[in-house]
Amino acid sequence: MNAQVAERADEIKALVCRVLEVDEDQVGPRDSFLDDLGADSMKLIELLANLEIEFDVEVDPAEFARLVDLDGVYAVLGEALDRRD
Repeated sequence: MNAQVAERADEIKALVCRVLEVDEDQVGPRDSFLDDLGADSMKLIELLANLEIEFDVEVDPAEFARLVDLDGVYAVLGEALDRRD
């Protein structure tokens, strides 16, 4: 995991939960946003936009399919931060 992501993991999880409108204790690293938490594709787009704004990064649209669980968010965000630095 990217060092910046590791340092801000709790903040990232909080952002995910705020966008998906779920409690933090409902979200584990591999819980599917779609299957387990009831999110739809519009929520995932909103999540992507929030991550890009909050972390001042641009995520390749091809990575959208990986934003389906918390581990995927950490990985995609870490890669975007590495490209930025």
